[in-house]
Amino acid sequence: MNLAVLIPIIIVYIGIMSGLAYYGYKKTTTEADYLVGGRNIHPAVMALSYGATFISTSAIVGFGGAAGVFGMGLLWLAFLNIVLGIFVAFAVFGTRIRRLSLKLDASTFPTLLGRRYESNFITVFAGAMIFVLMPAYTSIVLIGGARFLQESLAMNFNIALLILALIIALYVVSGGIKAVMYTDAFGAVIMLVGMAIFLFVTYQAVGGLVEGHSGLTAMKDLVPPPLVEGGHLGWTSMPALGSPLWWTVVSTIIMGVGIGVLAQPQLAMRCMTVKNDRALYRSVLVGGIFIFFMTGAAFVIGPLSNLYFYNNSGEIALTVAGGNADLIIPKFINALMPDWFIYLFTLTLLSATISTVSSLIHVQATAFGQDILKTLGVNSFFGMKMDLSRIGVILGVIAAVILGYILPAGVIATSTAFWFGICGAAFLPALMGALFWKGATRAGATYSIITGFAVSIFGFIFFHQKEAAAFGISKAIFGKETLLAFPWTHVDPLFYALPLSTIVFVVVSLLGSSSKVKREYNEQHKTAL
Repeated sequence: MNLAVLIPIIIVYIGIMSGLAYYGYKKTTTEADYLVGGRNIHPAVMALSYGATFISTSAIVGFGGAAGVFGMGLLWLAFLNIVLGIFVAFAVFGTRIRRLSLKLDASTFPTLLGRRYESNFITVFAGAMIFVLMPAYTSIVLIGGARFLQESLAMNFNIALLILALIIALYVVSGGIKAVMYTDAFGAVIMLVGMAIFLFVTYQAVGGLVEGHSGLTAMKDLVPPPLVEGGHLGWTSMPALGSPLWWTVVSTIIMGVGIGVLAQPQLAMRCMTVKNDRALYRSVLVGGIFIFFMTGAAFVIGPLSNLYFYNNSGEIALTVAGGNADLIIPKFINALMPDWFIYLFTLTLLSATISTVSSLIHVQATAFGQDILKTLGVNSFFGMKMDLSRIGVILGVIAAVILGYILPAGVIATSTAFWFGICGAAFLPALMGALFWKGATRAGATYSIITGFAVSIFGFIFFHQKEAAAFGISKAIFGKETLLAFPWTHVDPLFYALPLSTIVFVVVSLLGSSSKVKREYNEQHKTAL
């Protein structure tokens, strides 16, 4: 790789990003500007920012690598991303979120829920969930970007992680959501071009669309025995129905992320930044095209990398990557693409990392400064008079970097599903009630959020094998990794946490509404007497 060419390209790229961030900084004069972009962001910018925030290195590197292991069944996630993550999120949820946030003067996701249900507890609890748990998701996005720099530029992983974190912190501290969204939109264009070229060259390298898919189908017998035992039926097929791999692919990856996207705080906030409902409707086409190319391409390229590596080295992608699925896409790019594309894709991954992490850090910062401290009446942090949200940026970056050093290899896709699933179980019933049901009550929302959160965490610690083994709590207390046997060891907690939180929400709200009607009737009866 010619660093004499790459380094100037990166400098120009960083210069453009810095210029956009500075523009956002100059346009940020009020708290509303910092939090929701003054509610007048252009719909195309909003859609590209939403897409760039959604499609991070976790989608390109992590889920692309996961597709290289599990196969093209992950394309169902791309379908859900477009239908739920774009159309429903913008045209159905987004319009109501925008109107309700304007009516309640809410600039953050927890504040929106808290003011709708007139509950400071909901605001603080939701803010604490975001501030404490979101760094795990933020860190794996950083890991994805750092892994690519490690593989393609031969850069030390720890140094790459730190450099990315420092760049992002500077953008978010200075310009707020405007700086984040302007740089997101620019990065999204680069991501779109990079992935379109990557998909085209991949098909060209495996003999075209028909030959590529038929060749990959013929490799069914090369699936490693442990994956075959888990239910793997080849890279162009879904895993065997009801098998461990089927439950992992369907419940954790497809449904966990596909449903959880509707309750993502960093994505919901994007809907608060536009001027009117028409702007959201106009955003659907741009967002849909972007997500189609990004997720669809990643989930096709990953499996096809097996055919390319087998034709050229006699090994499948996971073997070439040394068993680390997170390295499949970086190694495939290095093996397949010319230097000029590696330069372009370096910018693509930088854009994906910076856009997503900056948005996540911004949400963590507002959760800390606005939703937790401001709601509790705290006006300073250990005597520091600096804006509390900006202090939150610094704390969020530090937490993400620390976790980035600690988390093991190959966790990008799993950690993404972990965060999306918890958000779906905890927030989705209360959010839907806030938007669509006048009978939703404060008690119903409160108990629903607590139920969804508690059941999800309990499931990950004691039932779901991968996380339970990593935490080690069940092993320490009960002497075994999980409390239940298959299939519960492979069923994502979202599958039972979301129904339970929904039932609690509906039942408690109905009981509260009937009690309220009864009290009003009794009061009216006493007055009549």
